[in-house]
Amino acid sequence: MGFPGTWMTESESVVYRVVPKCACSSIGQIMYYSDHGRFFDGDIHDATEGLHKWAQDHSQPVITENVQSHRSYAFTCVRNPYTRILSSFFDKIAGIQRNGRRYRGNLVPMLAQKYGIDVGSPENGFEFDQIASFRRFLLFARDTIRFRKPMDPDIHWSAVSGHVATFVANGGRYDRVIFTEAFNDGMQAVLDAIETPVPVDLAQVPRFNESEGHGPKRLHPVEDYFDDLSMHLVWEIYHRDFQLFRYDFEHPGNKLPLGEVDLDELHAVLGE
Repeated sequence: MGFPGTWMTESESVVYRVVPKCACSSIGQIMYYSDHGRFFDGDIHDATEGLHKWAQDHSQPVITENVQSHRSYAFTCVRNPYTRILSSFFDKIAGIQRNGRRYRGNLVPMLAQKYGIDVGSPENGFEFDQIASFRRFLLFARDTIRFRKPMDPDIHWSAVSGHVATFVANGGRYDRVIFTEAFNDGMQAVLDAIETPVPVDLAQVPRFNESEGHGPKRLHPVEDYFDDLSMHLVWEIYHRDFQLFRYDFEHPGNKLPLGEVDLDELHAVLGE
């Protein structure tokens, strides 16, 4: 299986396991800058040069050798399951993508038909019942993850621990797991631990949120979207994320982790 979703700087200063909806655009751009002294012009996910990526055939042997010998500092970035699944809904289901179309073509019409989800449109200012539609989407996300119906789970709402685990399963080891909610502190700790060809001043790095501005704004506090049944579904899908990454299941409005990640526990659980 190798190391899917793994990026590495060409200088091999650092290795990063990408997790969708967890600041991956910003991290990729910082890595690119740390080698080249400039940011990639466009979405870093589209870059085919300047950064080793597992999806590029020529990068695979270089990444494999580095990771299996733990030659470079390796990290990943995680996010609160409540805010991550909400963000996935507003970006991928309710939003219009960068190409001007709906995500995955017929996905939204299928959700409207099978789950009664309404996400409005640019023409009506994205007016719809956000809470009702999100809760129906949550049921769909659960069905994809638990039963692989009506489709396989999408990378944007499959569990963070599942993404993180592939790196460990094939012999990788993380030196740090950082939190999206404390991004600057975590990213600074990574930069302090490595040597990059070009110094990075985090205070000068712009925000790279490739999904922003393409759809409706969230109208309510996070906790308003999750009633008792919704919380039950979230636990069913993401219980390992809450446990491993120390997020607060009982209080959807508390996006901050309750403590640091125990790396020994993480590797023991994900390496099983």
